[in-house]
Amino acid sequence: MLTDNRNLIIAVILSVAVVFGWQYFIAGPRMEQSRKEAAAISQTTPAAGTTATAPGAATGTSGSSGSAPATPAAAASLSREAALASTPRVAVETPSVSGSINLQGGRVDDLRLNGYRETVDKNSPTIILLSPAAGPDGYFAEFGWVPPADGTPVPGPQTLWTAPEGAKLTDTKPVVLTWDNGAGLTFKRTISIDPSYMFTVKDEVTNATGKPVALSPYGRVTRLGEPHVSGYYILHEGLIGWMGDQHLQELTYKKLRGEPPQSFSNVATGWLGVTDKYWATAVVPRGTKPFDATFSHVDGATPLYQADFKGTPIDIAAGATGSTESLLFAGAKQVSIIDGYRDDLKIDRFDLLIDWGMFWFFTKPLFYLMDFFFKFFGNFGVAILLVTVIVKAVFFPLANKSYKSMSAMKKVQPEMAALRERFADDKVKQQQALMELYKKEKINPLAGCWPVLIQIPVFFSLYKVIFITIEMRHAPFFGWIQDLSAPDPTTLFNLFGLIPWTPPHMLMIGIWPLIMGVTMWVQMRLNPAPADPAQQVIFNWMPVIFTFMLGTFPAGLVIYWAWNNTLSVTQQYIIMRRQGVEVNLLGNIMSSFKKTPKVDTPPEPPKGGTPTKSTPAKAAAPKAVTAKAAPSKAKS
Repeated sequence: MLTDNRNLIIAVILSVAVVFGWQYFIAGPRMEQSRKEAAAISQTTPAAGTTATAPGAATGTSGSSGSAPATPAAAASLSREAALASTPRVAVETPSVSGSINLQGGRVDDLRLNGYRETVDKNSPTIILLSPAAGPDGYFAEFGWVPPADGTPVPGPQTLWTAPEGAKLTDTKPVVLTWDNGAGLTFKRTISIDPSYMFTVKDEVTNATGKPVALSPYGRVTRLGEPHVSGYYILHEGLIGWMGDQHLQELTYKKLRGEPPQSFSNVATGWLGVTDKYWATAVVPRGTKPFDATFSHVDGATPLYQADFKGTPIDIAAGATGSTESLLFAGAKQVSIIDGYRDDLKIDRFDLLIDWGMFWFFTKPLFYLMDFFFKFFGNFGVAILLVTVIVKAVFFPLANKSYKSMSAMKKVQPEMAALRERFADDKVKQQQALMELYKKEKINPLAGCWPVLIQIPVFFSLYKVIFITIEMRHAPFFGWIQDLSAPDPTTLFNLFGLIPWTPPHMLMIGIWPLIMGVTMWVQMRLNPAPADPAQQVIFNWMPVIFTFMLGTFPAGLVIYWAWNNTLSVTQQYIIMRRQGVEVNLLGNIMSSFKKTPKVDTPPEPPKGGTPTKSTPAKAAAPKAVTAKAAPSKAKS
């Protein structure tokens, strides 16, 4: 039998069990394990330079791009600084990025993001996105030409390009690299970059061989070693690409390890690369001709992951010049910048580089609304509070109807109690009688579920926004909350920093999770505790369980939940008072701390025997029930 309290409890449990259960029992331990693995990986020296085999040089599988991934060499002993100093380079300096281009291979393999730091400390190092293959955490992008069948030399990973003396790539001045193969082909590469994160790479080939030449362009993003990933099911980290009619492809590192290369042929328009939680590197073939794409993995002492494309061959007549152009995105996945590239550069579905999820139609508008308030108030925490108020206003008619139905149910509590007592031994008749009462009073027994259920999509979407968007990264609120995307750094179990001890992950119960738990507990006190002892246990312990569950969630989400609880308490209290319901909130709170008196159970009569003086006769029961039920009839 469903009562109003039971409906509320069941709705809460069923609605959030999957999300919180995953977070508490799977995602949390997985995150701890990932951190340990990341620490172990960071102590392992990655591969040295790669003996890169250009796409098309190896035998590809049918339907693939024919690209062979770079093959890891022996383990390297160079630091990042030593690896950078080991090859000639052209500096890169823009408002958003800084680094260099490796003249050996013409690779973009040294890039820092000027606007983002490793921690909230303003003096912490800036984020390193790309690194050379000869040092730790090799991660780079490169472009080139597939060698023709006749063996004509073309620039490859070991080719040393020539740059003008003192050349420097800025957002206002491109860099031109050249290389002559000594057999009649001259290669020219012009690299430019905008003020944000988009490189434009234009390759030209002048044919002085006296005969036509056909060359296929390629581009690729290569990563050496497997990076630390968050390990959450709501976020994709790994290889990614939009393959036109073959839609979005998302391949995790784990999936690539266990499968052969994933190939896609005749892709009309798209892009591909590697994505992290907040950063990404992607190559975008330009032009109207289709291309083939491959996502691959090479195992070894240091695993290698690669996303590459091979373009349609370009025929270059004798004495003519052929050209191809590609784009390279390497930077932060800032929503406005990504959307701008999608619209201004006509990059099909480039906004999918940000993992909005299957409910993007709800998540993205929620972000845009929060971003609007952030630009106005300059604080994403304030934006979360304002969005919560708007959401409550939007769902007010539904919540109002639900609370009215709950108020009506509270009014008939005496009649419901009488019916339960009257049909205590016949649950079927008891349920029928209650349904008739609901119908008579026009009460929806499930109405109490709606205030909880309508929060679920908002809660999940807000969780997604706070978790995946870089705008929330290191976004401060007030006081001790300096990063809304991270858990509350305080904890009850070291008296909020007074004891010099760092509790384990499961005991990080900060101030805001405690506020959330208290507001949830107060909200549940608006209704009298259920009569069933089992329900009472759930009813009383649920706020405590949720406090521990949400303790490891992003602070922004916990602040939303606490603020939403506060608004719900206010809203429900006002509505119930207007409906003439006596809301004894203080009394309900005080009764929660009182022990339930034990009820003595009369002994059962002996089998086959007659009632004794200490055992009431069964025949007397109907008369006693009728007497008890009389007040209910008088009321009706």
